[in-house]
Amino acid sequence: MLKEGLTHATQLTVVFPRKKQDITNDMKKTVILILATWLTLSASAQVKFGVKGGLNVTEMKMSSELWSASNKTGFFIGPTLKITLPIVGFGFDGSVLFSQSEIKSSDESFTRKAINVPINFRLGVGVGEMAQIFVKGGPQVGFNIGDDINVLKDATWEWKKTEFSVNLGFGLMLLRHLELAANYNIVCGKTANITFTNAVETAYKNDDNAWQVSVAYYF
Repeated sequence: MLKEGLTHATQLTVVFPRKKQDITNDMKKTVILILATWLTLSASAQVKFGVKGGLNVTEMKMSSELWSASNKTGFFIGPTLKITLPIVGFGFDGSVLFSQSEIKSSDESFTRKAINVPINFRLGVGVGEMAQIFVKGGPQVGFNIGDDINVLKDATWEWKKTEFSVNLGFGLMLLRHLELAANYNIVCGKTANITFTNAVETAYKNDDNAWQVSVAYYF
């Protein structure tokens, strides 16, 4: 009986903990694989540059009212970049846009000038050979380039230096060059502070979320 027990004991396999060096080597291999995959996708990705312009509007109306003066709050224009990955339908776009918009408080309106940098993830579906419907979304950072405003004798409207927002939208790509799009811009946080000489500060909470309709042409 003892002999049989010893025989079984000699058949046990002892697994020692992996060496730190082996774990490090596996991590390096994983990083190299990820980089190789990324470089492969980047090498076959399609990159197009273009120009984009459009309007900020308070309401999306599928009629001539979309372009009425009372519905417009500003405009934007600037260079844009679109990256289409070899994975069907997936891509990214980014722009650097000069934006001028009108911000309204209860009884005042102010013009805000900014450089906005939106970066969007895109997912598209082809409609025939020459058109594609897509949805997109992503973050946007705005950098104020306008001056603060003396609202009253004892108060100053101070713009925030940067503003973060999120875009959600959809669009149509035609003839592989012309893009028509609309997205809703959701501002996160406050846009400005009203500072009085008596040191009382009132934060202006954003209500300047807006639809944006745009046209882009990629070369």
